[in-house]
Amino acid sequence: MTCSLFHPGLLLIFSGLLIPFIHGFKRTLFILIIPCLSLLSLWSMSFGSDCSIQYLDYELILINLDSLSRLFITVFAIAVFTAGLFCCKQASSTELSAAYVYAGGAMSVVLAGDLISLFIFWELMALASTLLIWSAQNEKSYKAGMRYISIHLLGGVILMCGIAGYVYETNSIAFTHMQLNSISTWLILCGFLLNAGAPPLTAWLADAYPEASYSGMVFLSAFTTKTAVYVLLRGFPGTELLIYIGLFMIFYGIIYALLENDIRRILGYSIINQVGFMVCGIGIGTEMALNGTAAHAFTHIIYKALLLMSAGSVLYMTGKRKCTELGGLVQSMPLTAICGIVGALAISSFPLTSGFISKSMITQASIDEHVLWIWLLLQAASAGVFLHAGIKFPWFVFFQKDSGLRPTDPPINMKISMVFFAVICILIGIFPNILYNILPYNVNYQPYTVAHTITQLQLLLFSGLAFFIMLPLMKRTLTISLDFDWFYRYLAPILAKIVVNYLLNAQQLVNKFLISLKSSLSFDDKLDYQLSIGKSVGLIIFFFSILLLYFVVL
Repeated sequence: MTCSLFHPGLLLIFSGLLIPFIHGFKRTLFILIIPCLSLLSLWSMSFGSDCSIQYLDYELILINLDSLSRLFITVFAIAVFTAGLFCCKQASSTELSAAYVYAGGAMSVVLAGDLISLFIFWELMALASTLLIWSAQNEKSYKAGMRYISIHLLGGVILMCGIAGYVYETNSIAFTHMQLNSISTWLILCGFLLNAGAPPLTAWLADAYPEASYSGMVFLSAFTTKTAVYVLLRGFPGTELLIYIGLFMIFYGIIYALLENDIRRILGYSIINQVGFMVCGIGIGTEMALNGTAAHAFTHIIYKALLLMSAGSVLYMTGKRKCTELGGLVQSMPLTAICGIVGALAISSFPLTSGFISKSMITQASIDEHVLWIWLLLQAASAGVFLHAGIKFPWFVFFQKDSGLRPTDPPINMKISMVFFAVICILIGIFPNILYNILPYNVNYQPYTVAHTITQLQLLLFSGLAFFIMLPLMKRTLTISLDFDWFYRYLAPILAKIVVNYLLNAQQLVNKFLISLKSSLSFDDKLDYQLSIGKSVGLIIFFFSILLLYFVVL
């Protein structure tokens, strides 16, 4: 094994395992220093491959650094530091440990130069993020975590099959640009897309993330989907299919977010919506589009974390998370409201915020490629984002009718975290070259043209007008939204019970048949026959009983 520098991801993973043994102020200091050391280690490295391990006939490359991977690791480290500060005094050691291992796994995936090490850290992320969901320690989080890990283990199996086939076909484990010319690469793409929240298994995100703790969802929003965006950027840039998948995700997220009553599920669907913009940019595949995707992933991690910190602060201080239970909190939580509004403006691509200078690169790429229909859909989607995240979330939580709740702003560490990310959102929006200078390709783009600024302001203005005109329709009631997870949460258990009942009846018929044959067979014949039939039926009953138990647990 050769490794000249600290591995940023492994540093977080091993540090996460140590967190349960550190207490008090030392724990707070530890969880804040480690992401800083990880970031320092990253920027001390030069581009190229480093840190390799010999495994069988293959060389595993644990560090393959370039401008794209450095960008993602940088924002991951910033997210870990700020999220750690947000919950350092309140979160349990178990939750923090799972969060840091999870973040370290995401960093390690981004740095992986081969498919084997990528897969190992990919699965580590799935396990650690499940523990993070379970750290909320209630029945809902347990069941949501079970569904979450089931979906992600399925994705892991699909990805593993694709990698095995790809290695067999090419005799190489290098993780590079792939062509969709075999079943193996299709399976790899499907495994990546599942983590991105692509259809049809999209509902896992809005199902599981909101059941984490007030701080757990902040960590969850930063890594799984953005790691998927990274591997898609690395492995499948310019794949036209991703344009259509991305557009579906965009409008799917908007529609469900508009229907939702739960503020954390609104923001969960909003993650799918925003990742859809990134997937669409990867599908367009030009340097402008890929730069826009990378930049949007960077800004999204920050403003989405800010929105979730605002929502998490409301949940922490009130214990409530439904629009119908909240309102008027701006009176007693002014700082939380201001930070939430900054995040809402950033996700809506309001000028002078970070979202404006990143998302516009993707729409500009569609114009450069002369695909007007994509540009029109992206513009319409921007209006939809402003409706559900830019206005709906802050309006129903901090304004609208007074709920009578009078919580104060959260503890100081939570306030500092929100202010820090709010400042970053505005700073990048005003000085976009801070971000543009570290993008993977040279940037020849000026976001603040008169035409672009006026167009965006007009779009946001009319979206806001439409929201308040349709306000009676936008008000939520105590209802739920049916999503694709209905098929495996409700329909699948019913079908499993029906199948098991039929099999039990079949077993009774077989038993009666065996009894009727006793008189006509010799003792040895009876024994052999019963054993052969009994084993077959017993295995079938056992299999479907396990299946039934699995769905009952879900």
